[in-house]
Amino acid sequence: QVQLVESGGGLVQAGGSLRLSCAASGTIGRLNFMRWYRQAPGKQREVVAVIDPAGEATYRDSVRGRFTISRDDVKKMVYLQMNSLKPEDTAVYYCYVDSKDSSLRLQTYWGQGTQVTVSS
Repeated sequence: QVQLVESGGGLVQAGGSLRLSCAASGTIGRLNFMRWYRQAPGKQREVVAVIDPAGEATYRDSVRGRFTISRDDVKKMVYLQMNSLKPEDTAVYYCYVDSKDSSLRLQTYWGQGTQVTVSS
């Protein structure tokens, strides 16, 4: 049973920083894409950042230059460093990981979410 557990969320003032972590536990295949999503109240879940197996990252426009996604495949971790936070970054943040098993089938996993609240 694979579980993803996020940590690092909390309340911060505008302009502050937070670092989210997501740890995968259990037997997981070869790590593939890792992503951070967020969902604000009354809004759809949206992708924030993606990192591919080679370490190449892409970001949504509203966070580019402020957020940095990184990964550590040995530790089975994915991180999101968030700087210059704005009130509109307030949301529940979810990590997503997919992996390929021994038969190269794609398996997908989601964390339970961590709340980030940015006060003005």
